[in-house]
Amino acid sequence: MAVDLLLGLQWGDEGKGKIVDYLTKNYDIIARFQGGPNAGHTLEFDGIKHVLHTIPSGIFHENSINLVGNGVVIDPVIFKRELDNLAKFNLDLAAKLVISRKAHLILPTHRLLDAASEAAKGKAKIGSTLKGIGPTYMDKTGRNGIRVGDLELPTWKEKYRSLADKHEAMIKFYDVDVQYNLDELETEFFEAVKVLKSLQFIDSEEYLHQAQVNQKKILAEGAQGSLLDIDFGTYPFVTSSNTTAAGACTGLGIAPNKIKEVFGIFKAYTTRVGSGPFPTELFDEDGKRMAKVGNEFGATTGRPRRCGWLDLVALKYAVHVNGVTQLMMMKADVLSGFETIKVCTAYQYNDQLISHLPYSIEEEYVQPVYQSFKGWKQDLTKVSKENDLPKELMDYIEFLENELQVPIKIVSVGPDRTQTIIR
Repeated sequence: MAVDLLLGLQWGDEGKGKIVDYLTKNYDIIARFQGGPNAGHTLEFDGIKHVLHTIPSGIFHENSINLVGNGVVIDPVIFKRELDNLAKFNLDLAAKLVISRKAHLILPTHRLLDAASEAAKGKAKIGSTLKGIGPTYMDKTGRNGIRVGDLELPTWKEKYRSLADKHEAMIKFYDVDVQYNLDELETEFFEAVKVLKSLQFIDSEEYLHQAQVNQKKILAEGAQGSLLDIDFGTYPFVTSSNTTAAGACTGLGIAPNKIKEVFGIFKAYTTRVGSGPFPTELFDEDGKRMAKVGNEFGATTGRPRRCGWLDLVALKYAVHVNGVTQLMMMKADVLSGFETIKVCTAYQYNDQLISHLPYSIEEEYVQPVYQSFKGWKQDLTKVSKENDLPKELMDYIEFLENELQVPIKIVSVGPDRTQTIIR
């Protein structure tokens, strides 16, 4: 049985959580493959808004198993808060939620290191969420990390102490003012670890192999977005994991030839949180309007998102790198009311006109080249059928399909589960 894969094609915040929730009814297992609580997946249904950070977005469906894969980094404290928030919904979390023994743990000192490192960068800061993600992945690749499976060993606290002491020495090296009380942080951390240990730990690569043998349907869920990939994103303003399709193989132990459909999620415009280049960013009233109507604030940090027109150059790049087979356009409703809608179709790169993503897209090298489209007035939030969408939006969609050579199968016209149009 093949595995389908869902990921974001921009700088994150595309609406992956909503689509995973919408698609979960078609799958037996939802498996998160990378990232940590720097992600914020927002789901909305029955008048309630839910924000998940580490737990996969299929958790509210009765018949799905939700798996946190080895490529994910877990902060037990934030994970416990997520579990506490879910308690009132009477979900059988012990049966529905499983965790890979090979997933790495975020320690309190990882968060402190993150803050110290970012403070030391000054104006060159990356825009970290300060959740300890980067330092945890550094320990992982440096072969120092603590994994979920270590919690089952009697010596894990000794390993913890050794690593935390090392981190404190590194914090002193940065020579910045980071105030903290490690005793308090550790008390909270060890209490959260007890809760984490109440869940089922699994050898996830074997679990998923057996699931495929038994014809179970699996959906791999990504976090962040392709332009934040540690290798293929806008480095160094990226996250610390592989957010692209290849990350599903290493983050879950799934063979490349087992992946079938690759669902690519993108907004009808573009947003970015934190620092880094953004060729189509708007600083005018159009940008402010997108932010207001789209409620563009980070689900994890609450930071305002930078907004701009759709960058087709970057989107094509993400489609190619990921091998996308189906596209899903989110937040089409936010563009209602604009007289003119623009799409960046090429870059003026130094003295050349190019249509591919170059090594650097910093503004001193790149200027966007736009194509304009007539906007639409119609409020889309009540539309439920493709035939009722305005002609101008359909023209926009067809243009994108022709350029990307991939069908747009879903158009989202609002945050709720029901505001989803299948094409």
